[in-house]
Amino acid sequence: MRKNLGICFLFIFTFIQGVNSSENDIYKKIDLFGEVLEKINKEYVDEINQSESMDSAINGLLQSLDPYSAYMSPEIFNEMQTETSGEFGGLGIEVSMESGVVKVITPIDDTPASRAGIKAGDYIIKINNIQVQGKSLSEAVDLMRGPIGSGIELTVRRRGVKKALIFNVIREIIQVQSVKADLLETNIGYIRLTSFNENSDKQIEKKIIDFEKNKDVTAYILDLRNNPGGLLSQAIKVSDFFLNNGEIVSTKSRKASENRKWFADQGDLTNGKTLIVLINYGSASASEIVAGALKDHKRAILIGENSFGKGSVQSIIPLNNKGAIRLTVAKYYLPSGKSISEVGVSPDIEIDEETDDFIIKTETDNQLNYAIKLLNG
Repeated sequence: MRKNLGICFLFIFTFIQGVNSSENDIYKKIDLFGEVLEKINKEYVDEINQSESMDSAINGLLQSLDPYSAYMSPEIFNEMQTETSGEFGGLGIEVSMESGVVKVITPIDDTPASRAGIKAGDYIIKINNIQVQGKSLSEAVDLMRGPIGSGIELTVRRRGVKKALIFNVIREIIQVQSVKADLLETNIGYIRLTSFNENSDKQIEKKIIDFEKNKDVTAYILDLRNNPGGLLSQAIKVSDFFLNNGEIVSTKSRKASENRKWFADQGDLTNGKTLIVLINYGSASASEIVAGALKDHKRAILIGENSFGKGSVQSIIPLNNKGAIRLTVAKYYLPSGKSISEVGVSPDIEIDEETDDFIIKTETDNQLNYAIKLLNG
């Protein structure tokens, strides 16, 4: 018994010693950081703004975790809250950081960026001739902000194009109308969803109910191309509109107690009519949840390109300074159990839209035309 107690006390002592050692290392690093900041403040060639330097350091810590974790100053946090409610100022692009440059997740429909010709997957390497390399995502985003009506020059690298492309874009108030709908030829209900904001589910539900009043509607096309995602709750509700039952999505986090699953309620608003979903490389996050759930349940045929592959859950955590951090806290998993992180959702029928003159919903829209042709037999 004494021997066992001795081993137990030795283990506890060793454990505490290990914890203390770890804490000491952290405190040493904090002291080192303070020393470096002091040296920079005294010796750097130019005078620095210590507050901005600290913001950059905080953001650097978060960016080292993954491309989607970031620090938001009080000003940026306030603007972000405006964006999810449907109206904000800027260029109209959803961006992340990759290999030290800004990567366009997608341009939002009918915004300055999409009209200028910026595409999902483009890499922004210069902003007004200022190199992006070496800057944090928040610093790059700050460079892109400016007064409404002012111009900005973006230098872009694009897959398959040797020369850098230059786009001149005028900043505007961005009003996101997340849902557009049309009754296409031979009574096909077409629903275009550009983002998942607070009102997307209500808008889609109304469009489907209006379509269903027309007894001749035979099929639906749900267009999720260049949809950067948005609110998880909206992705679940939109998926539910087309499903009778079954799992929609699950999340797994570091804490097993916070793992969750969401399921569809009884009742398909479209009464089981044929459904085609259009996706491309600009379909990300919530778009991939919807497309993946409908594909896994064999409820829809997916046409287009492989989606972006953003399968992580970010939580917005407010800070005492009225700013916030966006922190990755979990990963999404489709009903099949597959993660979409870095992989995306693959289409059932692949159609490449990598042409310079490709514009959504025009005569050159090969994906939409193919879907209509498929539905018409």
